[in-house]
Amino acid sequence: DLKMPKVDGAEVLRQLRATEAFRTLPVVVMTSSNEERDITQSYLLGANSYVVKPIDFTQFASTVVEIGLYWIVTNRVPG
Repeated sequence: DLKMPKVDGAEVLRQLRATEAFRTLPVVVMTSSNEERDITQSYLLGANSYVVKPIDFTQFASTVVEIGLYWIVTNRVPG
């Protein structure tokens, strides 16, 4: 999430990408922001996906499941 207390999501992403062991870790930014600048910044910092969180809890839960299935089942990573 981009709007976390103390350390925002953009800084977490910067730190992840600056650490060799985490450079290829898939990162999905899931946040309430639909601002173009936040989307652009996230991709420039190395996000692999940007998802605006649904407000409705049922839709939110469904979105989380879909994201998880994509990254675990559908997506291919180097072996």
